[in-house]
Amino acid sequence: MENIQSVCDQLVEWLKEKAIEANAQGLVFGLSGGIDSAVVAGLAKRAFPETSLGIIMPCYSDPIDEKHGLLVAEALNLTTHKVDLSSIFDTFKNSLNVENKTKMALANIKPRLRMTTLYYFAQNYNYLVVGSSNKSEFTVGYFTKHGDSGVDLLPLASFVKSEIREIAKFLEIPEIIIEKPPTAGLWANQTDEEEMGFGYDVLDEYIRTGNGPEKIVEKIDKMNKISKHKREYPPIFTLRNE
Repeated sequence: MENIQSVCDQLVEWLKEKAIEANAQGLVFGLSGGIDSAVVAGLAKRAFPETSLGIIMPCYSDPIDEKHGLLVAEALNLTTHKVDLSSIFDTFKNSLNVENKTKMALANIKPRLRMTTLYYFAQNYNYLVVGSSNKSEFTVGYFTKHGDSGVDLLPLASFVKSEIREIAKFLEIPEIIIEKPPTAGLWANQTDEEEMGFGYDVLDEYIRTGNGPEKIVEKIDKMNKISKHKREYPPIFTLRNE
């Protein structure tokens, strides 16, 4: 990435501008222990040194996620708050009283509970919610509708995963966070690349150049097409003049 200093400066100024436009006093975001949320935290801290808040939200999560989230917070001198959503997840799941037919329907309750939690803090403190989806994930719809995409700002959605790593290094995010396999943390031992069926390197190359293995390109195009509704505001019916 050329002139990464300028890129990060522009991102920080953009966050400030958007908050001012909304008359907001700061930023809140999930701190998952992953690279994307760490980059959001680093940018937010630069934009609002005193009013940036990282929320750690375990929900039957791997304990290493919280450990890594706190490692990021320590490196950035970031204020954090922990909300354990495990019991809330259980209560919700047990209240459904319906046969669960798909793993993802149940797993996606977790990011949707996290979205609700972030908006509580946002409204309580007059902050904006910042999401961490990058362009790679956004392109193929690898995010939960009204979950991790339920945010006010998406500062990273113009950058592919490899560029996120560059920004993370510039922001001095701990190396262990940069190098760990990306995961949405929806279930034990889950990884992004295994679930998508291809690596970020292949996806990033296709997004940047249009080149890639034929079968994977077909899969990426299909994922992009069927996830279009996730990237757009819900369609609004308009009456036709007859």
